[in-house]
Amino acid sequence: MKKFMFLSLGFEKPTPEMMGAWEKWFESISDRMVDQGGLWGGGREITKDGTKELPLGLDSITGFVVFHAESLDEAEKLSRACPVVSSNRVYEIMTK
Repeated sequence: MKKFMFLSLGFEKPTPEMMGAWEKWFESISDRMVDQGGLWGGGREITKDGTKELPLGLDSITGFVVFHAESLDEAEKLSRACPVVSSNRVYEIMTK
């Protein structure tokens, strides 16, 4: 199986219903999950031109999940069941 990274974008204060939906989704992919975490607070973008503060908002990356799937299509299918705040992105991870 290949590895994929799922990025969750956007933030709003979670309700108990939202937390329950997230927990149910995590449970549904638990046999494929490699790692996961949340990115709380703002961040910084570093470029040749300097540093830019990235405040927490609807376009912020707020979490990630690394999981196994056979293909990008399968990874998308697994990700579609995830509760969405703003949007989700899925990328295949290149390995050695």
